[in-house]
Amino acid sequence: MVDLVALDVVGGPTFLSLLRRVWEEGDAVCVPDQRLSGESKERNWRALSPTHRMGEDGEKIPCEGGHGVEDGDALVVATSGSSGTPKAAVLTHDALKASARITSAALGVDPQRHSWLACLPLTHIGGFSVVSRALLTGTPLIIHPRFTAQKAQSEGVTHISLVTAALAQVDPTLFTCILLGGAAPPEKLPPNVVTTYGMTETGSGVVYDGKPLSGVKVAIDEGGQILLSSPTLLRCYRDGSVPFVRGPDGTNAWLATGDGGEIDHEGYLHVFGRLGEVIVSGGEKVWPNEVEAVLSHAAKVGEVAVWKRDDQKWGERVVAHVVPTTASDPPQLADLVAHVREHLPPWAAPKELVLHDALPRTPSGKVRRRALI
Repeated sequence: MVDLVALDVVGGPTFLSLLRRVWEEGDAVCVPDQRLSGESKERNWRALSPTHRMGEDGEKIPCEGGHGVEDGDALVVATSGSSGTPKAAVLTHDALKASARITSAALGVDPQRHSWLACLPLTHIGGFSVVSRALLTGTPLIIHPRFTAQKAQSEGVTHISLVTAALAQVDPTLFTCILLGGAAPPEKLPPNVVTTYGMTETGSGVVYDGKPLSGVKVAIDEGGQILLSSPTLLRCYRDGSVPFVRGPDGTNAWLATGDGGEIDHEGYLHVFGRLGEVIVSGGEKVWPNEVEAVLSHAAKVGEVAVWKRDDQKWGERVVAHVVPTTASDPPQLADLVAHVREHLPPWAAPKELVLHDALPRTPSGKVRRRALI
């Protein structure tokens, strides 16, 4: 067993220095979410269960109740917890090295010509993987404690990883490549944007623009669930459990993602959304992500999330939760129904509209659909 050290440090040179030190000493790291407080902070800490804490001064302080990890483990990352209590994935050094290798190769990153900016939260894999990718390939790296468009655009870096909301705030022509993860991407993207599919358990994005990276395999099981095989996968969860299932090759080494999707005839993966969030209305499946993408372009809609409610006639009904662009002039349900029916089957149209001042979100910015009422 080796120690698990919580780097309770904001993103910057000190974080990078302490990360190097912990790994050189043979220990593993985790990054507690400094944005949390109260019960959510306690849940995050319990999921990680570090043996030690390290702050800006670099002192390694023992923690009560923590437990170590196995030799070869490098990182423990908490999941977003958008559908309940967060888990924590244990990733090995080999998995991080594989991730750095295949993602850098796919993007054509040259350490002599390119550089990375890490400005997403380091407590999530989308932020941390930028750091580990740069560190393990010797690519120049700058770390910001948080994203601000002005600072991100002033560093002169070539590569950056963003979420959709951040992409809308920057001039994409300032970068050679922008990795885009998180929520569903907008319909129109600049040519230098690469969309990614992955999760905490995959150690980084493992599907770029719908195509699996080198060494990554994708399959769809009988229930329509996406299965992934990759050298970047987690070893296990922090409690010792594993999310692996038997795949098409007969091995029990495939990650059951919980996402629904399909692979088209050209081998591109299309992700529909979380299987647990599919709405079954009148016997027809409705994917919230698909309806949200259409409604986001409807008149008077600022932000939108789609969720379900029980319905005596239909089993479940589609509900549109909308933050209007102007509170005094919100969209009407009839207009949203007409807009959806122009693009999707009639059963995908919302049967109810709920207006909000803001949508409930996780610390990483994902909408908490189950909190919508």
